[in-house]
Amino acid sequence: MKRISIGSWAYTIGPYAAHPVDWDTVTTRLKEYGFDGVELGSFPPHPNPKDQKTAAARKAVADGLRAKGLAFSGLAANLWDQKLANTNDHEPYVQAFARNCEFAADLGIRTIRVDTVQPPEIYEETGQGAVMERVTSAWKRCANIAAEHGLLVSWEFEPGFVLNKPSEIMQVLERVDAPNFGVLYDTCHGQMVSVVGARQFGDKETLPGGQVELIKMLSGRINHVHLIDSDDTCHKDARGSDETSAHVPFGDGVINFDQVIPMLNEHARLPDDWWTIDLCFWPDAWPVTQRCKEAVDRLNRKFG
Repeated sequence: MKRISIGSWAYTIGPYAAHPVDWDTVTTRLKEYGFDGVELGSFPPHPNPKDQKTAAARKAVADGLRAKGLAFSGLAANLWDQKLANTNDHEPYVQAFARNCEFAADLGIRTIRVDTVQPPEIYEETGQGAVMERVTSAWKRCANIAAEHGLLVSWEFEPGFVLNKPSEIMQVLERVDAPNFGVLYDTCHGQMVSVVGARQFGDKETLPGGQVELIKMLSGRINHVHLIDSDDTCHKDARGSDETSAHVPFGDGVINFDQVIPMLNEHARLPDDWWTIDLCFWPDAWPVTQRCKEAVDRLNRKFG
């Protein structure tokens, strides 16, 4: 059986930015719902490198979670104030990443999540070749830093960020080519990338075999998994424009998990036994948390 966690960012960013659910409430309630852990999004007011500066403060966070009978499944680093694809100066990004690595290691976390930071429209500012070179050269450095801390780097590709076509995903993996670098496979992003081709710059690139084909392409390179449904649409930003995949509660979307989960079990190269629920940007994430846990429990009994 898999251990089940959920991303804490669902309760701090997007619709919850103005009224975040505090860390103690989140972790207490998750234990009541039968979760095994939490995936930490380092967004205030939840624990983060800036607020928990010392080893003692970080130990207190880790001890407090352990005392509740929960564990960390990973860290989603808050690097959204950095530049990556449109600059040749990656020192600020790399330094911020390094601080998150230290933070993760101090908390006993072994997987750190990254994204390409900037939207697909960044191609209008800079060439496609330059974007690929900049992102992968920075991530080579990051993979080395993470390795020094005993960490895996897991890249979450998605429509909201540049490099979101299947061929681009494969190019990134080939160019970074580090043993501790892989992809975070989120089922709603897998749907939007392989089936819908959402927010892909230029010609759409989808796959005839949908998620099954994409997972096969990524065989052996998936090192973390997020589970959530998709209704083939994007979440809307404040202006009403498509942002990234809508993270739809289980049962409200179109994903055939009886098909997708066995493929992930066969082709993912997971270093642990975690499945993480992701309700990012869902407007009613807190009320549907227990319902999503029950849905994943059913999948766990069937495929875990």
